[in-house]
Amino acid sequence: MAESSLRRVNGEHEANRALFGTVHEVAVRYAGADVSQVMAVLRGRLAGVPGMDEHGIRRIAEEISVGRDPSGL
Repeated sequence: MAESSLRRVNGEHEANRALFGTVHEVAVRYAGADVSQVMAVLRGRLAGVPGMDEHGIRRIAEEISVGRDPSGL
């Protein structure tokens, strides 16, 4: 049982790491770009990510459009 939980936690950690890495890459490349442009890029890069809805993508895009990196990396 503990081994299964550890695999699940490690899998979630890797998924989060990939998500934050993707957001960081977009933030570096599109800092200061128009929100709609950043949203389009994020939609393409984050398609299929569980829990990532339109509101979340907009919030991230707004941060990037003003030059912030919401990934924390």
